[in-house]
Amino acid sequence: MANNVSQRELGRRLGFEISVASSRMNNYEQGKRTPDFTTLEKLAEELNVPVPYFFCKSDKMAELLCMFDKLTAEQQDKLIAQLRENGQNPTE
Repeated sequence: MANNVSQRELGRRLGFEISVASSRMNNYEQGKRTPDFTTLEKLAEELNVPVPYFFCKSDKMAELLCMFDKLTAEQQDKLIAQLRENGQNPTE
């Protein structure tokens, strides 16, 4: 589990009963159950990642998203401007 936290401990931190915490987290990880948005928010906070991280289709996108999320608003604006200047605007 990310951040060296066991599934049981992570589930406990999210508020699950200790008796089901590990199995509940395992079901999420295996895709057998889907957490509701509130649980996703708590999970993201515990793992120090943005919520959209859980929807990334590739490791590269997830890494990029995490790096972008850690930038200040000014740094984000600057990076977006640089990408637009280089013809990387996906809305065009």
